[in-house]
Parts: sequence; C-alpha cells; structure tokens
Amino acid sequence: MKALQFSAYGGPEVLTVGDAPEPHAGPGQVRVQVRAAGLNPLDWKLRAGYLSQGAPLEGPGRTGFEAAGVVDEVGEGVTGTAIGDDVFGLGNATHAELAVLDAWAAKPASVDWAVAAGAGVAVETAIRGLDLLGVGRGSTVLVDGGAGGVGAVAVQIAVSRGATVVASAGEANQGYLTEIGALPVLYGEGLAERVRAVAPQGLDAVLDVAGKTPPTTLASMVADPAQALTIAQFDLGDSGIRLTTGGEIDRAAALAEGARLLQSNDLVVKVQTFPLERAREAVEISESGHVRGKLVLLP
Repeated sequence: MKALQFSAYGGPEVLTVGDAPEPHAGPGQVRVQVRAAGLNPLDWKLRAGYLSQGAPLEGPGRTGFEAAGVVDEVGEGVTGTAIGDDVFGLGNATHAELAVLDAWAAKPASVDWAVAAGAGVAVETAIRGLDLLGVGRGSTVLVDGGAGGVGAVAVQIAVSRGATVVASAGEANQGYLTEIGALPVLYGEGLAERVRAVAPQGLDAVLDVAGKTPPTTLASMVADPAQALTIAQFDLGDSGIRLTTGGEIDRAAALAEGARLLQSNDLVVKVQTFPLERAREAVEISESGHVRGKLVLLP
C-alpha cells in the first residue's frame, strides 16, 4: 500500500510517498480503506523529532492520527461494527491507503469523507476540553484560537450546548468567528481587556487551543485558575491553569456526539483537501500556523 513516511527527522522535505506494509486490526480495533485522513500539528511535530526525546528514528516514520474510510477488517472483541461500514475516527499512521483505528463512530451518509476525516481529532480534543471545564448551558467561555481546526469545532460544540462563546483570532478571521456563533476578539496583547469588553459578566472558563497567550494572562481571566485549560502549552509555571493531553474521556462517545452534530449541521468543519502526493504543501500550511478549519489528505 502507499503511505506517507519519512526516514529521518527534519522539515517537510523529508516526507515521501512510498510502499509500506499493510497494517492489521488487533483486538478492539478496525482497519479501514482510507477515503480521507486529517492533518494536525502533532503530525509535523512528530516528523520534526519534537516528540522523540532525543532518541534516533528507528525504521520509517509514519504520520496521521485520524481518518475516515470503509471498514475492511474487524479485530477481536469488536461489536456493532462490520465490514463495509463507513466510519471515522482516531488511530496511528493514517496517512495511507489502509489504516487501523482505535476509536471510531459511524459516518453519517450526509457527511463528506473529507469533513469526517478532519473531524476526529478536533471533536475529541474539543469535547475533552469542554467537558473538563464543565462548559454547558449558561456558561460563558473563551476559546483562545477559535478559527483553527480544534478551536472552530470547540466554538460550535459549546454553542450547541447553550454556552456563550467568546473566541479570539486574527483580523482576517473575525467574520468567520461571528459566522460560527462566537463573540469575536483579536488575539495578542490586550486580549484580557478586549474579552472583558464583550463579556462584562465575566468568564466561567477559558480553553486555550493556540498556545499563544501567556498562562498568567489566561489565569487572570477566570476566578479560579483551574478553570483555564490548555492543550497547547506545557510550561505553565505556577499559573495554576491545567493541561490536558488526552485519555480523560470516552473517545468513542465523543466521536458519536460529533457525528450527531455533523449530521444535524450544528457542527460544520471547513476543510482544504490535498492529494497524498502534495502532502508537503499541506504540511507547510499547517506549520505556518495560519489555518482556517482542517487540512485533509486524500490517498
């Protein structure tokens, strides 16, 4: 099968499309014929060696943590899913013609393959953050970085739950934030003051998905610093805000919630698609940090 891979850590130039061994579904897993696979910042951080802790690369490296496709192999213990089902979800090495998923949900027939492929990581991450913060009806939450892949999904899910959402982004994306139901503010210096201007009642929670605002600033916008949560910053000092890296929620249940919202059009995921052979171009866009919605590869 064809797969995106790299034989050394480095920039986008180390990526190639070549032959790779076919994976197989283990216990509790399914294998899919990939129709589309999402691209995330974690992919280029993996390729650049940021996650290696200094260890050398052993064998070809593979990227991809989400995909949508048709189930063609079902692992031991899997129930409720059969060969031929259309699904989307989370796995590893998904930038390929075949991929194994560890968590998945049925893809609604009305949802495009690329949209479903770009939804998995963003939906799981957004729901995890919102759940850990207790965001629901009557809450007022800031999504710091609301125009990106995870941020735009978090905004829409929070709105669907009945929350008032303030979201930050650059000048070019202020209209987009309004379109998806948020009160838009510019990110950068002075963010706290701009948030207070549009939400004078104060915030119940802050979800940082961009990693650009200092932790002390995020903490200052809520009464309890623990009601500020980041997915993008690791050096939090003594700010008191929390970091989430995964594992705290039922991923399959989160994906099922995302599927329902996609089907009802309460969640819209904007995507840019690229054939697998143009993956370098997509990665360069991802690394630029100026992405609206999700980047998706088509094998």
